Amino acid sequence: MKIVTLQQGVSLKRPLEQGNEQQLTTVRQVLADVKAQGDVAVKRYTKQWDGFELASLQVTPAEIEAAVSAFDKQLYQDLVEAAENIRAYHSYQQRDGYTMPLADGSYLAQKITPIDAVGLYVPGGTAAYPSSVLMNVIPAQVAGVKRIVITSPANKEGVVPAGVLVAAHILGITEMYKVGGAQAIAALAYGTETIAPVDKITGPGNIFVALAKREVFGEVAIDMIAGPSEIAIIADDTAYADEVAADLLSQAEHDTMACAILVTTSEALATAVAEQVEQQLQALPREAIARKAIENFGTIYVAKTMDEAVAAVNTLAPEHLEIMTKHAEVVAEQISHAGGIFIGRYSSEPVGDYFAGTNHVLPTNSTARFASGLGVDDFVKKSSIVYYSEKTWANNAPKIARLARLEGLEGHARAVESRGWEK
Repeated sequence: MKIVTLQQGVSLKRPLEQGNEQQLTTVRQVLADVKAQGDVAVKRYTKQWDGFELASLQVTPAEIEAAVSAFDKQLYQDLVEAAENIRAYHSYQQRDGYTMPLADGSYLAQKITPIDAVGLYVPGGTAAYPSSVLMNVIPAQVAGVKRIVITSPANKEGVVPAGVLVAAHILGITEMYKVGGAQAIAALAYGTETIAPVDKITGPGNIFVALAKREVFGEVAIDMIAGPSEIAIIADDTAYADEVAADLLSQAEHDTMACAILVTTSEALATAVAEQVEQQLQALPREAIARKAIENFGTIYVAKTMDEAVAAVNTLAPEHLEIMTKHAEVVAEQISHAGGIFIGRYSSEPVGDYFAGTNHVLPTNSTARFASGLGVDDFVKKSSIVYYSEKTWANNAPKIARLARLEGLEGHARAVESRGWEK
């Protein structure tokens, strides 16, 4: 892992992964085909890319029951406890609308309503992610969404990983489809003979999923365009090199495009972490993936001061940020841009990935400058409400009419002036 002296004003951002023209052309063709041909196109692309023929798109109750009955009992309880933690944390995000009283019985208000139907994409491919089921479904349930649909790619035998099925079972989700990739996004957005369309799509995926979500936005809502996983760590000479290295590799093993960055004020720690990364890579089951990520997007920066380290990380705006320093909570107060912040030695990033209760669907590609992690607010919509009494209307109608005419909109002015008279 290369070590670089942090230069003032140097950006740590990497180029955005936005796909190439060929990938975009492919995605647009898939979307068009699924929109026109429905299930036929979904099955064709599933055979082409996932390597099996779908007799039925939907996961059957028997498949779910088989997965649950064969699942390790301790792991089942671990998932249950993780789900409870996630539900408890997200319940604090619930909020009601409000009413703002005006004179004479008039009022303004805001009404908060759950989205009717959401489609939750659970990625597959190089790994199975039951944790993504929990992270996507639970905020939607807390929000009160009526219909929750899961799509997730199956393996070459046409079976969705047991962990995904079990996590869905724990949450009471029964509408699941063994479909992945751009064809899954198309089916959720446009609907097919089997899959009814939804109003919003959430969940991370590969570049084809990301491009498909971007293309269907407007037809449906989406949560974000998720890029490869990222971790940044701020550490000083109090941190342990083996722990820092392990945490960097925890994200590098996700994807060859994953990003792992350490910013430290200790040259000794920088050298030790680089050595530990190499040592631990050799024993990592996903070494090939993690090594490629470290080679492409893994860097250790040595800063002169903690203020420089913080400034650099705020510029990066990482998906995950660990702080392993003296007075880590004080340093955390200075962070303005990060998707998730993990404070202290015992708050390793996977604690949030799986169990603590916070959400692991977080903004990537420096979008933490303006975006937030997935939460209950992503599954509701807000309506403004106006109620004017006759007296409030009479007091304000001339003002409203004048403002309308200022903009040259006579029809607006006449609409306000047309009421209230004896008819």
